[in-house]
Amino acid sequence: MKQEKSKLSRRDFFKAGTIIVGGIAVASTFTPFDGLLFAIEPPKGKEKWYGIGIDINKCIGCGKCANACKQENNVPKAPFYFRSWVEQYTIKNDGTIKVESPNGGIDGFVQSVPNEDIFKSFFVPKMCNHCAKSPCTQVCPVGATFETPEGIVLVDENYCIGCRYCVQACPYGCRYVHPEKGTVDKCTLCIHRLEKGLQPACFEICPTEARIFGDLNDPKSNLNYFLKNHTCMVIKPNLNTASKLFYNALSPEVR
Repeated sequence: MKQEKSKLSRRDFFKAGTIIVGGIAVASTFTPFDGLLFAIEPPKGKEKWYGIGIDINKCIGCGKCANACKQENNVPKAPFYFRSWVEQYTIKNDGTIKVESPNGGIDGFVQSVPNEDIFKSFFVPKMCNHCAKSPCTQVCPVGATFETPEGIVLVDENYCIGCRYCVQACPYGCRYVHPEKGTVDKCTLCIHRLEKGLQPACFEICPTEARIFGDLNDPKSNLNYFLKNHTCMVIKPNLNTASKLFYNALSPEVR
């Protein structure tokens, strides 16, 4: 797998956005890219272009994904450093919303709202969206944050100066500064595993198969099958980041 930096300039990135839909991805019964509307034109050719699917209806909040991510990638054990985590959304009868993620969901969840006050409750796994128009790559002053040809957003810690511009620019809260290295850390889609033909750790461990990983350029991939057979959306579509993290059953309360 190539980890070379994309040769597209920022200007080229925006020129490629011939399909402007505010970042909304809609799954339908059409062929993959006739039915999927991106805020940027998908790359042509046979190159892999990775994306992610999450079925909220299947997530049970076990936190195994967050735990596997920490162990696989040597993420600091402190409860506020995560590459992947799970949030519990509880919608109360009075319309208020409570969002909880104790230790990223690794230790599971205990409902803190009385049953009689709950309208509905569900779990939402979160991680880097690996956006095709990622704000983090645009603000990095030294080019440490970049996108591979396969669509994976990475950080080269040899170049990162720890300025935190990308941390502030990420609208999904998916970056942190490593407490020991002083450089930015984030989800890499376990690129070291992909190079061996394995799935990312959080996908492989999921007991309910709520996480789907695949090649958006492959019409027969599990991810494209998932997108064609569900009504999928992205978080914060108005930001036009061309997120490649698609959720089934995404509730409007999720931010």
